Amino acid sequence: MNYAFFIHLRATTAWLQLPRERRNALTAEHLHPLLGPGAGLSMRYFDAEAFSAACSDVMLVETADPRAYYFFIERLRDSPLIAHPYFDVVQIVPAIEGGYEAFERHAAAAG
Repeated sequence: MNYAFFIHLRATTAWLQLPRERRNALTAEHLHPLLGPGAGLSMRYFDAEAFSAACSDVMLVETADPRAYYFFIERLRDSPLIAHPYFDVVQIVPAIEGGYEAFERHAAAAG
Protein backbone atom coordinates (compact mmCIF):
# COMPACT_ATOMS: atom_id res chain seq x y z
CA MET A 1 0.00 0.00 0.00
CA ASN A 2 1.35 3.43 -0.91
CA TYR A 3 0.93 6.44 1.32
CA ALA A 4 0.91 9.98 -0.03
CA PHE A 5 1.45 13.11 2.03
CA PHE A 6 0.56 16.48 0.55
CA ILE A 7 2.57 19.04 2.49
CA HIS A 8 1.36 22.60 1.97
CA LEU A 9 4.12 25.14 2.52
CA ARG A 10 4.24 28.91 2.57
CA ALA A 11 7.49 30.64 1.62
CA THR A 12 8.49 33.32 4.12
CA THR A 13 9.82 36.73 3.19
CA ALA A 14 13.25 35.53 4.38
CA TRP A 15 13.19 32.95 1.56
CA LEU A 16 11.82 35.32 -1.05
CA GLN A 17 14.50 37.91 -0.28
CA LEU A 18 17.29 35.44 -1.05
CA PRO A 19 18.83 35.43 -4.53
CA ARG A 20 17.63 32.46 -6.59
CA GLU A 21 21.15 31.02 -6.61
CA ARG A 22 21.17 30.93 -2.79
CA ARG A 23 17.71 29.31 -2.74
CA ASN A 24 18.94 26.61 -5.10
CA ALA A 25 22.05 26.05 -2.97
CA LEU A 26 20.00 25.70 0.22
CA THR A 27 17.65 23.25 -1.45
CA ALA A 28 20.56 21.19 -2.74
CA GLU A 29 22.25 21.23 0.67
CA HIS A 30 19.27 20.55 2.93
CA LEU A 31 16.49 18.89 0.91
CA HIS A 32 18.16 16.72 -1.71
CA PRO A 33 20.17 14.64 0.81
CA LEU A 34 16.90 13.67 2.53
CA LEU A 35 15.71 12.05 -0.69
CA GLY A 36 18.77 9.99 -1.53
CA PRO A 37 19.10 6.25 -1.89
CA GLY A 38 17.80 4.41 1.12
CA ALA A 39 15.35 7.15 2.10
CA GLY A 40 12.43 4.87 1.26
CA LEU A 41 10.38 7.64 -0.30
CA SER A 42 10.05 9.90 -3.28
CA MET A 43 9.06 13.53 -3.54
CA ARG A 44 7.50 15.75 -6.15
CA TYR A 45 7.32 19.52 -5.78
CA PHE A 46 4.63 21.84 -7.10
CA ASP A 47 4.50 25.64 -7.26
CA ALA A 48 1.13 26.96 -6.14
CA GLU A 49 1.69 30.66 -5.42
CA ALA A 50 0.07 31.78 -8.67
CA PHE A 51 -3.10 29.88 -7.76
CA SER A 52 -3.39 29.99 -3.98
CA ALA A 53 -2.94 32.53 -1.23
CA ALA A 54 -3.02 29.79 1.40
CA CYS A 55 0.21 28.11 0.36
CA SER A 56 3.00 28.83 -2.08
CA ASP A 57 4.27 25.30 -2.60
CA VAL A 58 3.07 21.71 -2.28
CA MET A 59 5.34 18.75 -1.62
CA LEU A 60 3.98 15.34 -2.53
CA VAL A 61 5.87 12.71 -0.55
CA GLU A 62 5.12 9.09 -1.41
CA THR A 63 6.20 5.96 0.42
CA ALA A 64 5.16 2.44 1.28
CA ASP A 65 6.59 2.94 4.77
CA PRO A 66 5.01 5.63 6.98
CA ARG A 67 8.09 5.50 9.20
CA ALA A 68 10.25 6.66 6.26
CA TYR A 69 7.93 9.65 5.89
CA TYR A 70 8.07 10.39 9.61
CA PHE A 71 11.88 10.33 9.61
CA PHE A 72 11.91 12.59 6.52
CA ILE A 73 9.69 15.14 8.30
CA GLU A 74 11.87 15.09 11.44
CA ARG A 75 14.97 15.77 9.33
CA LEU A 76 13.19 18.45 7.30
CA ARG A 77 12.00 20.21 10.46
CA ASP A 78 15.57 20.21 11.77
CA SER A 79 16.84 21.82 8.57
CA PRO A 80 17.08 25.59 8.03
CA LEU A 81 14.34 25.29 5.40
CA ILE A 82 11.79 24.96 8.20
CA ALA A 83 13.76 25.90 11.34
CA HIS A 84 15.10 29.25 10.04
CA PRO A 85 12.20 29.52 8.91
CA TYR A 86 12.31 29.85 5.16
CA PHE A 87 9.04 27.93 4.91
CA ASP A 88 6.06 27.52 7.20
CA VAL A 89 4.18 24.24 7.13
CA VAL A 90 0.56 25.24 6.54
CA GLN A 91 -1.10 21.85 6.38
CA ILE A 92 -0.30 18.17 5.84
CA VAL A 93 -2.90 16.05 4.09
CA PRO A 94 -2.24 12.30 4.26
CA ALA A 95 -3.86 9.93 1.78
CA ILE A 96 -3.70 6.27 0.85
CA GLU A 97 -3.37 5.45 -2.81
CA GLY A 98 -6.15 3.06 -3.83
CA GLY A 99 -7.42 2.89 -0.26
CA TYR A 100 -11.00 2.06 -1.17
CA GLU A 101 -9.79 -0.71 -3.48
CA ALA A 102 -7.71 -2.23 -0.68
CA PHE A 103 -10.73 -2.05 1.61
CA GLU A 104 -12.96 -3.76 -0.97
CA ARG A 105 -10.41 -6.59 -1.39
CA HIS A 106 -10.16 -6.94 2.39
CA ALA A 107 -13.95 -6.95 2.81
CA ALA A 108 -14.41 -9.53 0.03
CA ALA A 109 -11.78 -11.83 1.58
CA ALA A 110 -13.43 -11.52 5.01
CA GLY A 111 -16.69 -12.72 3.53
